[in-house]
Amino acid sequence: MSAERPSMPPVRLNSEAELARDALAAPLLVRAVRLARWAGPETRVGAGGELVEAQLPAAAEHLGLAADEDGAAYASEAWRLAVDTGLLDVTDPDEAGLPDGTDGPEAEGTVTAGENLALLTGGSPQDVLAIWLDGLDAVHADATAPVLDDFADLVGEDGSIDFEALDWDPEAEAEFLDGVLGNLYLLTLVDSGAGDEPVPLPALAASMIVPDDMGEPTDDILEQVSEAMMRLDDQFRLLEPIGIVEYRPVDEALLVEEGEAADGSTAGADDDDVTRYGMVKLTPLGLYGVRARMLEAGVDAPAVGDLAGKGAEALLDGIAHYPESAARAEVTLWLAGRGTGDAGAAAAELLAAARGTDEGAPLRRLHCQQALALAGPEAEPAVRAVLDDPELGGLARVWLAERGAADVPAPPEEMIFWLAVDTIAAQLDADGELDELQGLVEGLSTQHSGFFDEVWRVDHPATADVLEAMGRLHGDKKAAKEARKAAFKARSRAGG
Repeated sequence: MSAERPSMPPVRLNSEAELARDALAAPLLVRAVRLARWAGPETRVGAGGELVEAQLPAAAEHLGLAADEDGAAYASEAWRLAVDTGLLDVTDPDEAGLPDGTDGPEAEGTVTAGENLALLTGGSPQDVLAIWLDGLDAVHADATAPVLDDFADLVGEDGSIDFEALDWDPEAEAEFLDGVLGNLYLLTLVDSGAGDEPVPLPALAASMIVPDDMGEPTDDILEQVSEAMMRLDDQFRLLEPIGIVEYRPVDEALLVEEGEAADGSTAGADDDDVTRYGMVKLTPLGLYGVRARMLEAGVDAPAVGDLAGKGAEALLDGIAHYPESAARAEVTLWLAGRGTGDAGAAAAELLAAARGTDEGAPLRRLHCQQALALAGPEAEPAVRAVLDDPELGGLARVWLAERGAADVPAPPEEMIFWLAVDTIAAQLDADGELDELQGLVEGLSTQHSGFFDEVWRVDHPATADVLEAMGRLHGDKKAAKEARKAAFKARSRAGG
């Protein structure tokens, strides 16, 4: 069978060392580390592990923040991350030796340095990234938490909280944000390959709301997009400090009612400036983090280098539908992993993996030929060894001819036709550019007189399918008709 396409294009990630450095520089993690090192025996926490309110001003001051409401909020956020990532270990009041029933200011726990604090400086890049991913999970949970405009309205007379009144589905909220991050990940890889261009927030929101087959969006859909955009604005403001995105928030002047900004100017003065509606892009660390979340959710999200330590068959199947540049990079890493002294053995392994009559075999052979082009002259003995192989002899001759090798035997006519069918079958499976495929079809059929009179006899599993495709693609009506007739003969010959 043909190799299944991955759900996501392959991503080129920075090295783990580079990613770990980025993680350690994330502003929120930096603040969390500073608070973890600042905490001492006298530091008190509440029953939920939060820093008690009385100590928030000192924590904010230690972080160089203003001793106001915003400074306290930033300090509290950093403290929560330190606890959530194991930089601090919290002892709750029940374990702190307080008498049963103690409450109020005395119902406070204590904190000690967590083992992860030492790992951030003394551990491996993998240790750092594991801690950062825990932090990303915590921030993601905060970003999908309900917005409480008036918490008091949710508290009943008996002190219980009416969660149903929140109208909040945690799974749906998390799924929506992960969907947005997945779309941003896909846009990053497809559009630029490196995430150089930020994505307008309205476009990202619309990608989750507007149906693909909808022409002009309805007023209801536009309202949903607007609501999603404002929710995403809040969420990306929370996600940026953990280092996953670079974000330019929505211009607050746009949020002022009646289009009147706080300074008296008109909010819609530059309405055509899309950047005012928010711009976001994933950082290299963000690509790593979103991919990690997708992998955990079971999404097939390959990265260049994943196949470097695997066998040749896994390599050729794995890169079956990679873009050309990513496939070359993957093969280069695979060859490098075998060392320069093993180029001949690597070539032999690639050729052995390229054999087969299954649906994916033609594409494996195409990628084998492309991989051998990167293997160097040391591959020549392995290539010459398959010159008489009915499946590999054609590609072996092509490889040798391209390198200007001497004494390349002329292929028998049967091998020429077989290679023509195999090459077109591979290109059909690869879904290449239509113009290129049409050029290949017309070129192969005109190189040999009486091509369609002979090719239907080729003993290749894809012969009939290839001839039918040639009938659809050939620009010459007479040749296209000959291809369709030849396809009928091939099916009759094969008993189908």
